[in-house]
Amino acid sequence: MTTTTSADGTKIAYTRAGSGPALVLVDGAMCYRGSSPNDALAKELAAHFTVYTYDRRGRGESGDTRPYTVEREVEDVATLVKEAGGEAFLFGISSGAALALEAARSLPLPKLAVYEPPFIVDATRARVPADYVTRLDQALKEGKRGKAVKMFMTEGVGLSGATVAMMRIMPFWAKLKRVAHTIPYDTALVIGHQAGEPLPAAWPEVTVPALAIDGGRSPDWMRNGVASLAKVLPSAEYRTLPGQTHIVKAPALAPVLTEFFLA
Repeated sequence: MTTTTSADGTKIAYTRAGSGPALVLVDGAMCYRGSSPNDALAKELAAHFTVYTYDRRGRGESGDTRPYTVEREVEDVATLVKEAGGEAFLFGISSGAALALEAARSLPLPKLAVYEPPFIVDATRARVPADYVTRLDQALKEGKRGKAVKMFMTEGVGLSGATVAMMRIMPFWAKLKRVAHTIPYDTALVIGHQAGEPLPAAWPEVTVPALAIDGGRSPDWMRNGVASLAKVLPSAEYRTLPGQTHIVKAPALAPVLTEFFLA
């Protein structure tokens, strides 16, 4: 583990593995090194890339300077790219994909790949409630971390109440509660595209070659969002991984990323 310092002075902890062109992996909500699907993905990719995984601010061994802004998270990604030599491929998963898209507006990225940013672009799933952010912030202010995680899983992610009830008796629920304070960070990244409305007609700021990926067994609403994203990015490909869900398996994803980044 190594640390670097972001533009606002926040310590960012990261791990570097492998050799080859630099590739930075961005986690989704509530994930961090040691508790992330990107851990397994990094191992798969290390044969072809110098892979950087890191703890997003507020998680793991990274700091958490307040107040939070999306711009500060983009600065964190920029710091990792600088550590990687000033240029790097970028991959983001789930809400980390939304962060990667934000970073691609301003950073020197040769290519960008994203997996299932949770955009709700039509009526195939209920929009996130208009008062969700307010109620989430209130739960955290009152120290009700479990309530905040439940809200995120049911209203943000769209899981059933029964599924979340089962999750609450599993050992990993305690880990989720420990990083519950970061749920608003991911919410800030995605909430603008969770109202069931079409994406903007174009994202002209993201001009790098991009790959938008989804899983063939993921819900329709999520796949529709990814397909829509691929259409509005100026230079994007759309790829579906047969048999995969939002919890994508590294052996299925890594070859697709390797082919795209090294082409």
